Amino acid sequence: MPLKDILALRLYTRVARLGSFSAAARESGLAQSQVSRMIAELEASLGARLLSRTTRAVVPTEAGMEFLARMEPILAAVDDAENSVRENGELRGLLRIGMPSTMGIRVVIPRLSAFTERHPMLHLELMLEDQWQDMVKEAVDIGIRVGNLPDLAGTARRIGTMHRVIVASPDYLARHGTPVTPTDLERHRIVGGPAGSQASSWQFERDGTVSSINLAPQFSTNDTAGALAAATGGLGIVSTTSWACALELASGTLVHLLAEWRMADLPVHAYFPQGRATRLAARAFADFLATTLDSEHAESAASGDGA
Repeated sequence: MPLKDILALRLYTRVARLGSFSAAARESGLAQSQVSRMIAELEASLGARLLSRTTRAVVPTEAGMEFLARMEPILAAVDDAENSVRENGELRGLLRIGMPSTMGIRVVIPRLSAFTERHPMLHLELMLEDQWQDMVKEAVDIGIRVGNLPDLAGTARRIGTMHRVIVASPDYLARHGTPVTPTDLERHRIVGGPAGSQASSWQFERDGTVSSINLAPQFSTNDTAGALAAATGGLGIVSTTSWACALELASGTLVHLLAEWRMADLPVHAYFPQGRATRLAARAFADFLATTLDSEHAESAASGDGA
């Protein structure tokens, strides 16, 4: 296949995903007119309209969606074939990553420069969302998730562990008192969030004694940042991960409660929807993130936040 045709296919997938000719042009370093012309030529050669163009948006047609679903794995395979023979180990192409928004913003992105400097020609697209995505439909190469995974068709690799803690604002504690034991939580207002909503109870362990407390949130949200904002605003006590609330703990806007009691750690998995056909870039990113989380785990333990 001529390189020009491969470029046209890559441009089509980017326009379809970004919903914009101008965005795809900026990403590729081409003029918008060039991108538009190449995709028009692609549509003409296929005898099918792939994109519906309006003044507000560019969206794939039904035929375009089918073509997108079939072409993205092929282009990813081309990237992998090229990456596998590069002697310097530098990766190229597009890597689509799905992960929880707070984890991405607070832990991964600030430490991502080491990975991007190692692979300057690899384009990363982070899809930050706390809820589980349809990774096949969204063409996600690797998904990062905290907590137990549901039954999935792909493969998963455990790459780290996150400490779970409970926190509240000084203002809330001044008004409602500070819990001294896990059972004291039954008299407090609870904020439910993604990290705390996976089980019907919170479990604590101390000196071999396990306490399981059933709690009903007065306020809940499916977003970690929203749960932290609620706790910071004095709405109640929230269960989250130590990395998620590290900034608030450092600034004093949130206080770590029942620090002498340990909550169950949460596993962090890298999920590969393509199974054994996992891309080289996805495996490299999982290796990088495993090292990053190991370092984060050590920092948390050293500071005492994960105790």
